[in-house]
Amino acid sequence: MKSNAYRAIFFEKPDYIPMAFHINAACWHHYPQDWLVDQILKHPLLFPDYRPPKLPYTPVYSLCARRDEPYTDDFGCRWETTDDGITGTVVGHPLADWRAYAAYRFPDPERQMGIGPVDWAKEKESIDSAHERGEFVCRGLRHGHTFLQLSDIRGYSNLLFDMADDEPLLFDLIGKLEDFNHAIVRRYLELGADMISFPEDLGMQIGPMLSPEQFRRFIKPSYARMMRSCRDRGVPVHMHSDGDIRALADDIVDSGVAVINLQDLVNGIDWIRARFRGKLCVDLDIDRQKITVYGTPARIDELIRSEVEALATPQGGLSMIFGLYPGTPMENVAALMDAMERYMQWY
Repeated sequence: MKSNAYRAIFFEKPDYIPMAFHINAACWHHYPQDWLVDQILKHPLLFPDYRPPKLPYTPVYSLCARRDEPYTDDFGCRWETTDDGITGTVVGHPLADWRAYAAYRFPDPERQMGIGPVDWAKEKESIDSAHERGEFVCRGLRHGHTFLQLSDIRGYSNLLFDMADDEPLLFDLIGKLEDFNHAIVRRYLELGADMISFPEDLGMQIGPMLSPEQFRRFIKPSYARMMRSCRDRGVPVHMHSDGDIRALADDIVDSGVAVINLQDLVNGIDWIRARFRGKLCVDLDIDRQKITVYGTPARIDELIRSEVEALATPQGGLSMIFGLYPGTPMENVAALMDAMERYMQWY
Protein backbone atom coordinates (compact mmCIF):
# COMPACT_ATOMS: atom_id res chain seq x y z
CA MET A 1 0.00 0.00 0.00
CA LYS A 2 1.33 3.43 -0.94
CA SER A 3 2.18 5.68 1.99
CA ASN A 4 0.28 8.86 2.76
CA ALA A 5 3.37 10.91 1.91
CA TYR A 6 3.66 9.25 -1.50
CA ARG A 7 0.00 9.91 -2.26
CA ALA A 8 0.37 13.56 -1.25
CA ILE A 9 3.34 13.99 -3.59
CA PHE A 10 1.67 12.37 -6.59
CA PHE A 11 -1.86 13.73 -6.09
CA GLU A 12 -3.33 10.33 -5.21
CA LYS A 13 -5.76 11.47 -2.48
CA PRO A 14 -3.82 11.24 0.80
CA ASP A 15 -5.76 10.59 4.00
CA TYR A 16 -4.44 13.81 5.51
CA ILE A 17 -2.06 16.68 4.77
CA PRO A 18 1.43 15.65 5.94
CA MET A 19 2.62 18.04 8.66
CA ALA A 20 6.09 18.12 10.24
CA PHE A 21 7.16 20.10 13.29
CA HIS A 22 10.95 20.22 13.62
CA ILE A 23 12.47 21.29 16.94
CA ASN A 24 15.97 22.71 16.59
CA ALA A 25 18.41 21.30 19.12
CA ALA A 26 19.04 24.75 20.64
CA CYS A 27 15.44 24.84 21.84
CA TRP A 28 16.29 22.36 24.58
CA HIS A 29 18.31 25.00 26.43
CA HIS A 30 16.13 27.98 25.50
CA TYR A 31 12.73 26.61 26.62
CA PRO A 32 11.76 24.79 29.84
CA GLN A 33 12.42 21.16 28.99
CA ASP A 34 9.42 19.76 30.86
CA TRP A 35 7.14 22.19 29.02
CA LEU A 36 8.62 21.22 25.65
CA VAL A 37 8.12 17.52 26.36
CA ASP A 38 4.56 18.19 27.52
CA GLN A 39 3.72 20.01 24.28
CA ILE A 40 5.12 17.16 22.21
CA LEU A 41 3.08 14.59 24.14
CA LYS A 42 -0.07 16.67 23.66
CA HIS A 43 0.33 16.50 19.87
CA PRO A 44 0.66 12.83 18.88
CA LEU A 45 -0.31 13.49 15.25
CA LEU A 46 2.80 15.65 14.85
CA PHE A 47 4.98 13.43 17.03
CA PRO A 48 3.83 9.81 16.65
CA ASP A 49 5.61 7.22 18.79
CA TYR A 50 7.47 9.91 20.74
CA ARG A 51 9.38 8.68 23.76
CA PRO A 52 10.41 11.45 26.16
CA PRO A 53 14.09 11.58 27.11
CA LYS A 54 15.24 11.59 30.69
CA LEU A 55 15.50 15.19 31.87
CA PRO A 56 17.65 17.20 31.96
CA TYR A 57 18.33 16.40 28.33
CA THR A 58 21.25 17.49 26.16
CA PRO A 59 20.87 16.64 22.47
CA VAL A 60 23.77 15.60 20.29
CA TYR A 61 24.69 18.74 18.40
CA SER A 62 25.86 18.48 14.81
CA LEU A 63 29.55 19.01 14.23
CA CYS A 64 29.05 22.50 12.80
CA ALA A 65 26.66 23.57 15.60
CA ARG A 66 28.82 23.40 18.72
CA ARG A 67 29.60 26.56 20.63
CA ASP A 68 33.29 27.26 21.19
CA GLU A 69 34.22 24.22 19.08
CA PRO A 70 35.23 25.42 15.60
CA TYR A 71 34.80 22.63 13.07
CA THR A 72 36.64 22.06 9.82
CA ASP A 73 34.50 19.98 7.47
CA ASP A 74 35.45 17.47 4.78
CA PHE A 75 36.03 20.24 2.23
CA GLY A 76 38.32 22.20 4.56
CA CYS A 77 35.71 24.86 5.40
CA ARG A 78 35.92 26.18 8.97
CA TRP A 79 32.63 26.63 10.85
CA GLU A 80 31.93 28.63 14.01
CA THR A 81 28.74 29.19 16.02
CA THR A 82 27.85 31.15 19.15
CA ASP A 83 25.02 28.86 20.33
CA ASP A 84 24.88 25.09 20.71
CA GLY A 85 22.43 23.65 18.18
CA ILE A 86 22.45 26.60 15.80
CA THR A 87 24.32 25.82 12.59
CA GLY A 88 27.38 27.99 12.36
CA THR A 89 28.86 30.22 9.70
CA VAL A 90 31.82 29.36 7.51
CA VAL A 91 34.63 31.72 8.47
CA GLY A 92 37.49 29.91 6.76
CA HIS A 93 37.44 29.29 3.00
CA PRO A 94 40.05 26.76 1.84
CA LEU A 95 40.23 28.16 -1.70
CA ALA A 96 39.98 31.85 -0.93
CA ASP A 97 43.06 32.01 -3.16
CA TRP A 98 43.03 29.95 -6.36
CA ARG A 99 46.77 29.36 -5.95
CA ALA A 100 45.83 26.70 -3.38
CA TYR A 101 43.82 24.72 -5.94
CA ALA A 102 46.65 22.57 -7.27
CA ALA A 103 47.09 20.95 -3.85
CA TYR A 104 43.37 20.87 -2.96
CA ARG A 105 41.83 17.45 -2.34
CA PHE A 106 38.16 16.51 -2.42
CA PRO A 107 36.58 14.28 0.23
CA ASP A 108 35.88 10.61 -0.43
CA PRO A 109 32.13 9.85 -0.83
CA GLU A 110 32.77 6.30 0.34
CA ARG A 111 33.63 7.67 3.78
CA GLN A 112 32.43 11.27 3.95
CA MET A 113 29.20 13.21 3.38
CA GLY A 114 30.91 16.57 2.96
CA ILE A 115 29.94 17.74 6.43
CA GLY A 116 31.19 14.70 8.34
CA PRO A 117 31.74 10.94 8.19
CA VAL A 118 29.23 8.44 6.77
CA ASP A 119 28.88 4.72 7.43
CA TRP A 120 27.05 3.29 4.42
CA ALA A 121 26.43 -0.05 6.11
CA LYS A 122 24.57 1.76 8.89
CA GLU A 123 22.71 3.86 6.33
CA LYS A 124 21.51 0.65 4.68
CA GLU A 125 20.37 -0.73 8.03
CA SER A 126 18.51 2.51 8.76
CA ILE A 127 16.70 2.52 5.41
CA ASP A 128 15.85 -1.18 5.59
CA SER A 129 14.48 -0.80 9.13
CA ALA A 130 12.35 2.17 8.11
CA HIS A 131 10.93 0.21 5.19
CA GLU A 132 10.09 -2.68 7.53
CA ARG A 133 8.06 -0.21 9.60
CA GLY A 134 6.22 0.89 6.47
CA GLU A 135 7.83 4.33 6.36
CA PHE A 136 8.41 6.50 3.28
CA VAL A 137 12.16 7.07 3.37
CA CYS A 138 13.76 10.33 2.27
CA ARG A 139 17.54 10.64 2.15
CA GLY A 140 19.82 12.98 0.29
CA LEU A 141 22.64 15.46 0.14
CA ARG A 142 23.81 17.68 2.96
CA HIS A 143 22.32 21.16 3.17
CA GLY A 144 24.14 23.53 0.84
CA HIS A 145 25.47 20.85 -1.50
CA THR A 146 26.31 22.89 -4.63
CA PHE A 147 25.96 26.68 -4.74
CA LEU A 148 26.50 27.15 -1.02
CA GLN A 149 29.33 24.61 -1.03
CA LEU A 150 31.08 26.59 -3.74
CA SER A 151 30.50 29.72 -1.68
CA ASP A 152 31.93 28.06 1.42
CA ILE A 153 34.98 26.86 -0.48
CA ARG A 154 35.74 30.11 -2.30
CA GLY A 155 33.85 32.75 -0.31
CA TYR A 156 30.61 34.31 -1.56
CA SER A 157 32.09 37.43 -3.17
CA ASN A 158 34.92 35.48 -4.78
CA LEU A 159 32.41 33.01 -6.20
CA LEU A 160 30.27 35.68 -7.82
CA PHE A 161 33.37 37.33 -9.30
CA ASP A 162 34.41 33.92 -10.65
CA MET A 163 31.02 33.59 -12.33
CA ALA A 164 31.26 37.08 -13.79
CA ASP A 165 34.76 36.32 -15.09
CA ASP A 166 33.99 32.82 -16.41
CA GLU A 167 36.93 31.61 -14.33
CA PRO A 168 38.17 28.34 -15.91
CA LEU A 169 39.09 26.83 -12.55
CA LEU A 170 35.52 27.35 -11.35
CA PHE A 171 34.21 25.00 -14.03
CA ASP A 172 36.71 22.37 -12.93
CA LEU A 173 35.72 22.85 -9.28
CA ILE A 174 32.02 22.53 -10.14
CA GLY A 175 32.66 19.32 -12.07
CA LYS A 176 34.53 17.69 -9.19
CA LEU A 177 31.91 18.82 -6.70
CA GLU A 178 29.18 17.34 -8.88
CA ASP A 179 31.05 14.04 -9.06
CA PHE A 180 31.22 13.92 -5.27
CA ASN A 181 27.54 14.81 -4.80
CA HIS A 182 26.40 12.48 -7.56
CA ALA A 183 28.18 9.55 -5.91
CA ILE A 184 26.15 10.14 -2.73
CA VAL A 185 22.90 10.42 -4.69
CA ARG A 186 23.62 7.17 -6.52
CA ARG A 187 24.45 5.39 -3.28
CA TYR A 188 21.13 6.38 -1.70
CA LEU A 189 19.32 5.26 -4.84
CA GLU A 190 21.07 1.89 -4.63
CA LEU A 191 20.05 1.60 -0.97
CA GLY A 192 16.39 2.07 -1.88
CA ALA A 193 15.54 5.58 -0.67
CA ASP A 194 11.99 6.50 -1.69
CA MET A 195 12.81 10.18 -2.24
CA ILE A 196 16.08 12.09 -2.62
CA SER A 197 16.45 15.54 -1.09
CA PHE A 198 18.54 18.39 -2.47
CA PRO A 199 18.53 21.06 0.27
CA GLU A 200 20.21 24.34 -0.60
CA ASP A 201 19.37 27.97 0.23
CA LEU A 202 19.34 30.08 -2.93
CA GLY A 203 17.19 33.02 -1.81
CA MET A 204 17.67 36.16 0.24
CA GLN A 205 14.96 38.23 1.93
CA ILE A 206 14.36 39.87 -1.45
CA GLY A 207 15.52 38.04 -4.55
CA PRO A 208 18.01 35.20 -5.08
CA MET A 209 21.67 35.03 -4.06
CA LEU A 210 22.73 34.73 -7.70
CA SER A 211 21.11 35.88 -10.92
CA PRO A 212 18.89 33.55 -12.95
CA GLU A 213 21.51 33.66 -15.70
CA GLN A 214 24.24 32.59 -13.28
CA PHE A 215 22.04 29.81 -11.94
CA ARG A 216 21.37 28.48 -15.45
CA ARG A 217 25.02 28.60 -16.48
CA PHE A 218 26.80 27.35 -13.38
CA ILE A 219 24.38 25.49 -11.10
CA LYS A 220 21.40 24.15 -13.02
CA PRO A 221 23.40 21.72 -15.22
CA SER A 222 24.68 19.90 -12.12
CA TYR A 223 21.20 19.86 -10.58
CA ALA A 224 19.71 18.45 -13.77
CA ARG A 225 22.24 15.64 -14.15
CA MET A 226 21.94 14.51 -10.53
CA MET A 227 18.16 14.74 -10.52
CA ARG A 228 17.96 12.83 -13.80
CA SER A 229 19.51 9.84 -12.02
CA CYS A 230 16.59 9.94 -9.60
CA ARG A 231 13.94 10.34 -12.29
CA ASP A 232 15.43 7.47 -14.30
CA ARG A 233 14.70 5.22 -11.31
CA GLY A 234 11.25 6.68 -10.71
CA VAL A 235 12.39 8.29 -7.44
CA PRO A 236 10.95 11.76 -6.71
CA VAL A 237 13.22 14.71 -5.96
CA HIS A 238 12.63 17.03 -2.99
CA MET A 239 14.20 20.48 -3.29
CA HIS A 240 14.49 22.86 -0.33
CA SER A 241 15.48 26.50 -0.44
CA ASP A 242 15.03 29.29 2.04
CA GLY A 243 14.48 32.83 0.85
CA ASP A 244 12.86 34.50 -2.14
CA ILE A 245 13.39 32.10 -5.05
CA ARG A 246 10.64 33.28 -7.39
CA ALA A 247 13.12 34.35 -10.06
CA LEU A 248 14.71 30.87 -10.02
CA ALA A 249 11.59 28.73 -9.57
CA ASP A 250 11.04 27.78 -13.21
CA ASP A 251 14.64 26.66 -13.63
CA ILE A 252 14.63 24.77 -10.32
CA VAL A 253 11.49 22.85 -11.25
CA ASP A 254 12.76 22.27 -14.78
CA SER A 255 15.80 20.53 -13.31
CA GLY A 256 13.54 17.66 -12.24
CA VAL A 257 11.89 18.57 -8.93
CA ALA A 258 8.76 16.71 -7.76
CA VAL A 259 8.41 18.42 -4.35
CA ILE A 260 9.43 22.02 -3.74
CA ASN A 261 10.01 23.17 -0.17
CA LEU A 262 9.88 26.97 -0.07
CA GLN A 263 9.00 29.64 2.45
CA ASP A 264 5.49 31.02 2.60
CA LEU A 265 5.55 34.77 3.30
CA VAL A 266 8.81 35.72 1.60
CA ASN A 267 7.58 34.18 -1.68
CA GLY A 268 3.92 35.02 -1.13
CA ILE A 269 1.04 32.56 -0.83
CA ASP A 270 -0.78 34.08 -3.81
CA TRP A 271 2.29 33.58 -6.01
CA ILE A 272 2.83 30.02 -4.71
CA ARG A 273 -0.83 29.19 -5.36
CA ALA A 274 -0.77 30.57 -8.90
CA ARG A 275 2.50 28.86 -9.75
CA PHE A 276 2.16 25.43 -8.13
CA ARG A 277 -1.31 24.55 -6.79
CA GLY A 278 -2.53 21.36 -8.40
CA LYS A 279 0.60 21.12 -10.58
CA LEU A 280 3.50 20.30 -8.27
CA CYS A 281 3.64 19.19 -4.67
CA VAL A 282 4.44 22.08 -2.32
CA ASP A 283 6.14 21.30 0.98
CA LEU A 284 5.37 24.67 2.55
CA ASP A 285 7.88 26.09 5.02
CA ILE A 286 5.80 28.01 7.56
CA ASP A 287 6.82 31.54 8.54
CA ARG A 288 9.25 31.89 11.42
CA GLN A 289 10.06 35.59 11.01
CA LYS A 290 6.84 37.53 11.44
CA ILE A 291 3.47 36.11 12.45
CA THR A 292 4.68 33.10 14.42
CA VAL A 293 7.13 35.26 16.38
CA TYR A 294 5.15 38.49 16.81
CA GLY A 295 1.53 37.51 16.16
CA THR A 296 -1.19 36.22 18.47
CA PRO A 297 -2.29 32.58 18.74
CA ALA A 298 -5.49 33.52 16.89
CA ARG A 299 -3.47 35.08 14.07
CA ILE A 300 -1.34 31.94 13.86
CA ASP A 301 -4.43 29.75 13.53
CA GLU A 302 -5.65 32.05 10.76
CA LEU A 303 -2.27 31.79 8.98
CA ILE A 304 -2.26 27.99 8.90
CA ARG A 305 -5.91 27.78 7.88
CA SER A 306 -5.50 30.33 5.09
CA GLU A 307 -2.44 28.55 3.71
CA VAL A 308 -4.22 25.22 3.69
CA GLU A 309 -7.25 26.81 2.01
CA ALA A 310 -5.02 28.39 -0.64
CA LEU A 311 -2.83 25.41 -1.51
CA ALA A 312 -4.52 22.13 -0.59
CA THR A 313 -6.59 20.05 -2.97
CA PRO A 314 -8.58 16.87 -2.27
CA GLN A 315 -6.13 15.06 -4.57
CA GLY A 316 -3.08 16.13 -2.55
CA GLY A 317 -0.08 18.23 -3.54
CA LEU A 318 0.57 19.86 -0.16
CA SER A 319 2.63 19.14 2.92
CA MET A 320 3.75 21.66 5.55
CA ILE A 321 6.68 22.01 7.91
CA PHE A 322 7.55 24.37 10.74
CA GLY A 323 11.02 24.73 12.19
CA LEU A 324 11.05 25.85 15.82
CA TYR A 325 14.01 27.98 16.85
CA PRO A 326 14.62 29.99 20.02
CA GLY A 327 12.64 33.23 20.18
CA THR A 328 9.14 32.03 19.34
CA PRO A 329 6.82 32.72 22.34
CA MET A 330 5.67 29.63 24.16
CA GLU A 331 1.98 30.37 23.62
CA ASN A 332 2.66 30.66 19.90
CA VAL A 333 4.49 27.33 19.84
CA ALA A 334 1.41 25.66 21.34
CA ALA A 335 -0.87 27.51 18.91
CA LEU A 336 1.19 26.30 15.95
CA MET A 337 1.05 22.69 17.06
CA ASP A 338 -2.70 22.96 17.64
CA ALA A 339 -3.34 24.54 14.23
CA MET A 340 -1.16 22.09 12.33
CA GLU A 341 -2.96 19.12 13.85
CA ARG A 342 -6.34 20.76 13.30
CA TYR A 343 -5.89 21.57 9.62
CA MET A 344 -4.04 18.46 8.53
CA GLN A 345 -7.52 16.90 8.32
CA TRP A 346 -8.84 19.64 6.01
CA TYR A 347 -10.02 17.17 3.34
